[in-house]
Amino acid sequence: MKIHTLHTKQNLPITLEEAWAFLSDPKNLKTITPDYMGFNILSGADREMYPGQIIQYIVTPVLGIPTKWVTEITHVVDRKYFVDEQRFGPYALWHHKHFLKEIPGGVEMEDIVDYKIPLGILGQMVHPILVKPKLKEIFDYRQKKLIELFGEYKG
Repeated sequence: MKIHTLHTKQNLPITLEEAWAFLSDPKNLKTITPDYMGFNILSGADREMYPGQIIQYIVTPVLGIPTKWVTEITHVVDRKYFVDEQRFGPYALWHHKHFLKEIPGGVEMEDIVDYKIPLGILGQMVHPILVKPKLKEIFDYRQKKLIELFGEYKG
């Protein structure tokens, strides 16, 4: 059982409070997800984030095939971090940690995603040619969109 990790960091020229308000609101996930993913929240994003919150989405990550994705917010520490875990969806495991840290002139955002591909050896074969590049593309888009929304960090 191979578990993969995606690790990204990004600095933004906004306050910790602004970053938390934006990133901890599940409705903003659509804004920072590529349009072709067909991201649509079905339920669960009507309250401020809390542990135990279940959020249901529809995404079309591959070949335009709609896929239901259900995540649970398992941990929340105000203005520090939150964790979402897939309960139902395209991965055998999806555990996504979002960390925020105040830095001079802004905030550092860090994402650590631990994930496992389904379908055994077949899943492992498609990981480097399909899944890993697609995840990188999605997180690259997210970084560009956040710069577009909040500006570039000058340090």
